[in-house]
Amino acid sequence: MNSNNSGGSLRAGVAKSDITTSQEGALINDPLYAKALVLDDGTNKVVIIAMDALAIGVIGDIKEDFLPKLRSRIEQELQIPGCHVLVNASHTHPPGRLLCDDDEQVDRTFDAVRRALQNMTEVKVGSGVGYEDRIMINRNLTLKNGKHWSIRYANPCPPDEEVAAVGPTDPDIGVIRIDRMDGQPFAVLYNFACHPLIGVPQRAVTANYPGFASKVIEETLGNDAMALFLQGAAGDVIEVLFKDVNRSRDSEPIGTMLGISTLNAIRDIETKDAKLSIISETIMLPRRTDIPQRIEALLEEQTRLLESLRTTCLNIKTFLPLYIKYALNPEYPSDYSYRYLQAEKIGDDALTTLDTENRNNLNKYLENIHTMERLTRIQENIVTLNFHKAMNDKADNAMMPAEVIGIKIGDCVLISAPAEVLVEVGLNVKKASPYKHTFMAAYSNGFLDYAPPVAQYDKGGYEVVECHLGPEWQQLYEEKADEIIRKL
Repeated sequence: MNSNNSGGSLRAGVAKSDITTSQEGALINDPLYAKALVLDDGTNKVVIIAMDALAIGVIGDIKEDFLPKLRSRIEQELQIPGCHVLVNASHTHPPGRLLCDDDEQVDRTFDAVRRALQNMTEVKVGSGVGYEDRIMINRNLTLKNGKHWSIRYANPCPPDEEVAAVGPTDPDIGVIRIDRMDGQPFAVLYNFACHPLIGVPQRAVTANYPGFASKVIEETLGNDAMALFLQGAAGDVIEVLFKDVNRSRDSEPIGTMLGISTLNAIRDIETKDAKLSIISETIMLPRRTDIPQRIEALLEEQTRLLESLRTTCLNIKTFLPLYIKYALNPEYPSDYSYRYLQAEKIGDDALTTLDTENRNNLNKYLENIHTMERLTRIQENIVTLNFHKAMNDKADNAMMPAEVIGIKIGDCVLISAPAEVLVEVGLNVKKASPYKHTFMAAYSNGFLDYAPPVAQYDKGGYEVVECHLGPEWQQLYEEKADEIIRKL
């Protein structure tokens, strides 16, 4: 559906509802919200909802009927077209159930939209870009053989000597500033590609660092201004401290960093009158068909690695102290240097022979450890691929619908994707846009799981293993996103 602009001043309303679980025994660190922003320029009404949730349907606490139920109520009771509603998930990861019961999710989210619509005020809008590159890393490490190895809890990291490079991230913070007519801050939409995984101590329920960032922004701006976080193309982005074993897992410090970086951008944005335009279209994306071949290739690699395991006289009890001893003093590992000098002087090679034998055993054990680590990763990938093969086998259609929404707010464009889009695709869409400020709201209005670029399908990264989409999806999506952006 495409609606053009004509006449009227831009008005906006915001409201939020607490959607945190009330499950008995749940440990709550900070509340989760559904935050609603309603925009109306006299011709178009747009609803943007930012939810502290894993995804909009399929996985996590939000079921697939949530979005149609919510849109139906908004359309019937508030007279706003359902296709003018964008719902974005922050992708905060749960230790258990995060959200309230299914029906309450719809009721409370709708109530936030209803209250936002009841409290509309004239506003001015501006957009800008902040910068934050300290908190995240691309989790797909490029190995020297050209393959990818993903940083995950489910498998160890690769040996350091095999890592050649790290992949791209998107450090831009897309910011839409909304002010009251007197210049006082009213709301901030900020868009950033991150992957909220660290959580908080005791694995409590949390909105993760986007929640902490929003709190910093709101408390600093005052005036009851609301900060709405929109997740970006973050499928292969992860916290740089994700595997840190030397400090407790706490996302509040990096949330504070993100909030401050967003505030730095906000203060430089000038606001002015703005118009709205919105386009919503649905395209069909293909399911992947290569899963059986991927499983077969992994099984072959698994067999080869099992056959490469070698006998060793060491176990972990004997390996560890021996390894430390030879690492501490590679030249004289077995005793003081004078023992070696004296042995050399009298022609005694017992120490050097012992060292040679120990080094050979250490190398064999280390090779077996590295093989075990590879086998762990392969087995996890085989299990995942078999799971997705079963899902695809049950599907009654080789294609999957994907809604793409474009929203133009003044000089800024938001483009959505109903998937866990990888950062390269997000960067492609932004680069191709004719607008200075184009922000991708991935994880919006559905969830098709990971959406990796076609060039990564043969590299073995986790996102490709976990992916339902055939590689043709990228061109179909990028072309549609570009078409929508240019029509706005």
